[in-house]
Amino acid sequence: MRLLVTGGAGFVGSHLAIALKGRWPSAEVVALDNLYRRGSELNLPRLESNGIVFHRGDVRDRSTFPAGPFDFLVECSAEPSVLAGIESSPDYLMQTNLTGAYHCLEAARQWNAGVLFMSTSRVYPIGVLESHPYAEDATRFSWADGHAGGISSRGVTEDVDMRGARSLYGYTKYAAELLVEEYRAAFGLRAVVNRCGVIAGPWQFGKVDQGVAALWVLAHFFGRPLKYIGYGGGGKQVRDFLHVQDLCDLMVEQVHDFDRWDGWSGNVSGGSANAVSLCELTALCREAVGRDIVIDAEPENRPGDLRIFIGDCARLFERTAWRPVRGVRNIVEDIEGWVRQQSVSLQNL
Repeated sequence: MRLLVTGGAGFVGSHLAIALKGRWPSAEVVALDNLYRRGSELNLPRLESNGIVFHRGDVRDRSTFPAGPFDFLVECSAEPSVLAGIESSPDYLMQTNLTGAYHCLEAARQWNAGVLFMSTSRVYPIGVLESHPYAEDATRFSWADGHAGGISSRGVTEDVDMRGARSLYGYTKYAAELLVEEYRAAFGLRAVVNRCGVIAGPWQFGKVDQGVAALWVLAHFFGRPLKYIGYGGGGKQVRDFLHVQDLCDLMVEQVHDFDRWDGWSGNVSGGSANAVSLCELTALCREAVGRDIVIDAEPENRPGDLRIFIGDCARLFERTAWRPVRGVRNIVEDIEGWVRQQSVSLQNL
């Protein structure tokens, strides 16, 4: 078996490549990456030590793909920032997330490969999420129950109204989802689409706009300043978190039983049990690292901000016995252990 993981030197891609190689040791697993994301080069020794073949290439350019055929293509190559394309040209975002997805689907069509496409919870429209009734308590916001529209305290279902703007990043991923469906209808492409919420864990090089759990742990470990941005600056925004290893466990299952998973598209998320606010995340980081740091407040919202996101995975749970087994505390502790081990490499990132 041959498997190609695009974005394979990134956070999710590297973990998936290693998990797939671990499950099928005799398989050839190739990680394609352009090393655009700062820190991704630090994953290359991990890939090599786990028997992964690294291929320097770019999904924007089909001529840089490794020679096929492959049995599976795992598409993890996207530019993942919700702020991408807003403060600068959207060209890289569009070329990577849209043209790149097209190139991956074309390659899979020619190879007759199964596709596992990594999508995002950001495909859901911002206005729909922000307009749902909510409550505010001492440490977090929470969605109200008893209202129609596919949103409750358990989270957002796949039945929510999809009309409206979703950020340029969210648009590119939603458009790519629709392109997957067109390839299924036109060419019989076999594909799985996982709409993931916040994925977190070791080897994520967190930034303000992407990778908040790692960013928070890194700041506490190295004593760097942080800000609660938006919604009054109180840090009450809520996200659910999914440990990257839980995601890997699910996707190994999907590859193993691909015929049964073919056609799946839906939420893959930590859910309400693994949802925390920023100020609650601060308390967990303070406990894990043993350091209290200054956190400033910036009350004004940024473009694309969300008060709450929690994914309701009821549809997923009807299909599989898989459940997230690593909670937010596990995520923080695992990131802290990694940062402590890799502190020399990480202190200047």
